[in-house]
Amino acid sequence: MGSKAKVKKVVNEVGKRKTAVARVTIKEGKGTIRINKKPLEVLEPEVVRAKVSEPLFIASQFLGGGIDGIEVEVNVRGGGFMGQAEAARTAIARGLVEWTENEQLRETYLEYDRSLLVSDTRIKEAKKFDAKGARAKRQKSYR
Repeated sequence: MGSKAKVKKVVNEVGKRKTAVARVTIKEGKGTIRINKKPLEVLEPEVVRAKVSEPLFIASQFLGGGIDGIEVEVNVRGGGFMGQAEAARTAIARGLVEWTENEQLRETYLEYDRSLLVSDTRIKEAKKFDAKGARAKRQKSYR
């Protein structure tokens, strides 16, 4: 009863954008960041890599390189590559706020871009029957 085992801290968070859903797991580790089992450094295209690394960059500036001792594992499904990138960055930012339990980091994220912490729920409107798209209808002629 007297021995105290060290509890490993694990944080799970979710980020969404359009139909893309990202699930992140943050735990103590060597400082690796993986998206769908690929290292962040090999993520293509360059725009996606920059988008996903935004919350990490802000956190490292804010915490003074404090993200070296954590391991970030992201699984993203659904949507296109840009929707997946934005879902991943939301999940990572939420996870880092919960991991650090730092209210000032949360405020910094909100000041920089609200979509880092708040999932964007907008999705494409469904196509309707007897029509070409969501709003476009067949023209009606009276003569």
